[in-house]
Amino acid sequence: MSSLAEDRRYIEKLYERLDAERAANEAGLVAAQRATGSSPGEMSLREAAVRSLVTRLARLRGGTDGLCFGRLDAADGTRTFVGRLGLLDEEYEPLLVDWRAPAARPFYCATAARPEGLVRRRHYVTRRRQVVAAHDDVLDAGADGVGSDAALFTALDAPRTGSMRDIVATIQAEQDEVIRLGSTGIVVIEGGPGTGKTAVALHRVAYLLYTHPQLARRGVLVVGPHPRFLEHISAVLPSLGETDVVFATPGALLPGLATTVEDNPCTARVKGSLVMVDVLAAAVRDRQAVPPADAPIAVPLDDVTVELTADIAAAAREGARATGKPHNQARPVFVEGVVDALTEQAVDRIGAGWLAPRDTPDLAAELRADAHAELRASPALRAAVDALWPELTQQRLLEELFGSSERLDAAGAVLPPADRAALLRADGAAWTVSDVPMLDEAAELLGQLPVRGRRTADAAEYAEGVLQILDGDPTDPDEHDDALLRATDVLDAEALVERHAERDDRTVAERAAADREWIYGHVVVDEAQELSEMDWRVLVRRCPTRSFTVVGDLAQRRSAAGSRSWAAAVERYAPGRWTHRLLSVCYRTPAEIMAVAAAVLAAHDPGHQAPEPVRSTGVRPWARKVGPDELAAAVAEAVHAEARNGGSVAVVTGVPLPPVEGATVLSPREVKGLEFDTVLVVEPAAMVTTGPGDLYVALTRATQRLGVLHSGPLPAGLEI
Repeated sequence: MSSLAEDRRYIEKLYERLDAERAANEAGLVAAQRATGSSPGEMSLREAAVRSLVTRLARLRGGTDGLCFGRLDAADGTRTFVGRLGLLDEEYEPLLVDWRAPAARPFYCATAARPEGLVRRRHYVTRRRQVVAAHDDVLDAGADGVGSDAALFTALDAPRTGSMRDIVATIQAEQDEVIRLGSTGIVVIEGGPGTGKTAVALHRVAYLLYTHPQLARRGVLVVGPHPRFLEHISAVLPSLGETDVVFATPGALLPGLATTVEDNPCTARVKGSLVMVDVLAAAVRDRQAVPPADAPIAVPLDDVTVELTADIAAAAREGARATGKPHNQARPVFVEGVVDALTEQAVDRIGAGWLAPRDTPDLAAELRADAHAELRASPALRAAVDALWPELTQQRLLEELFGSSERLDAAGAVLPPADRAALLRADGAAWTVSDVPMLDEAAELLGQLPVRGRRTADAAEYAEGVLQILDGDPTDPDEHDDALLRATDVLDAEALVERHAERDDRTVAERAAADREWIYGHVVVDEAQELSEMDWRVLVRRCPTRSFTVVGDLAQRRSAAGSRSWAAAVERYAPGRWTHRLLSVCYRTPAEIMAVAAAVLAAHDPGHQAPEPVRSTGVRPWARKVGPDELAAAVAEAVHAEARNGGSVAVVTGVPLPPVEGATVLSPREVKGLEFDTVLVVEPAAMVTTGPGDLYVALTRATQRLGVLHSGPLPAGLEI
């Protein structure tokens, strides 16, 4: 067995190789960016080289801290060093094996009972580039060695810094099995508090991008419950070298809109139901109107006044709906139907009493052309069409729907009156988190508004840019004009603008975040038990391949519109193509605290079981009752006392509290997914008014110490 000094020298050489490879890639990137080739083939090769070098550099930069964290000693004497990424020597022999590679798998799953050909597994304790210590798991039953949980307990007992750390050095066997699952379909990772399900999901993304690099071309979407949670986990994937990731909350899935405002439970339940798909479709149809049968709309022309009747509008409406196009794309069909009918009416009325246009085809054609052109330019007809079939944005549709009881009654006939009343609000544009999936649904029903003027100019500009592709670089003006015409023949204006728009320097993540219709390679959904049926529709649109990692715990559900079973949530979108895995071991929350949380869960939600803690701290939770007017002072005093123990402190409260120096004050919703060394739970009885989920979450955020302050009786099951 080699000494630690020898291992340190080897790891120093790994860093030398890392630095050399990074310098070479940086030089290659500069050279690729400066390349001047302008042919389509040269440009394509340049872009591919830049993408590859940028991706590799991200991984090399992410692997700096704790580059190598382990070593495997096989029974045949071979040694394999395991780290954050793979490194090869000049002869392409492996120096360091990427933790995601098959050769590294025994590092996570070998045991003394099943050593998988190993005799020893060594763990390195590192600080930046330095190896400060090491310990061994001896897998030979006849040898002595340190227990295999030493590395894990060292990591679990470390103080929390506010950001989630990667767990590549301490992945456990049950976690590794989930991380390495194939990419087909939806994988649901269920686990109670502290089971590491979020970390497993993020490492699964890194594994999928390693084994299926094509996913990176479309990027990964990570959806979390609130901005603080996303900030908490945001460093994990970059530390693993993966940067093509978009982080978003359910209230920020539409470009240009980000809201954290929540509806009351009743309104959230109504908005989250799939019945809203029918309500929104009816709301769109309600905006496709016809004039009253007894009140046609007069449209004056130079020689005659025509009338837009209910019959004409109804026929044009049916023709537009029959196309199956979204509302805004079907509007031109409606307009054409109206104009055609009114043109014929105008021809008949112009000739009434003095000629028969139908008997003189040439005259009829001339009158028809004049009337058609005049109708096209008529402000009166434009106003009529805008009233009967308006161009709509999704914001306008919902704003006018939720701000009008008449429109809600017309579109929401499938809803009980109480549910329609729950949707009505004074400010129709006061967007909430529950509105986002409906805005997205409305965008699908409405389609894009036409973009006038700019598209033609941009298309012409881009057509200039494709001249070299078609004809080299013509200098003769006539040849130049001919080439330009051929360019705009080959590609229509819209396609040209789209190609022009793609010529930017934004990363995949930046382009994806700005595009509502972007299709992702993979989607991760954390705290997925909170998603409504309408939320799921939004996410499935963003990944039609159904490549999802879904993370949640049904026992922690707080939303009235959330999921009550995983089958109900995902089976309709991936029938027979989803896998469920349960993580049953709690790594974060010590046994003393988990016993308190488990008793609360059993009292309020006996259908769910808390996970089994893997460690004990010997520190018992405490509770103290104070008067209502003493609560704020008691919180400040407790925070001050707990601060002497070191580490992070959070106050999770069910009632409003002023800021507390030395602690982070959060609601149960805001603390979801986070962890702190010490947690003070204030007024727990206020957390169970809508169910046990909030209190269960609050009690399980601590990694070391838990205290409870209350002015009234404790909720059922909370006995300390």
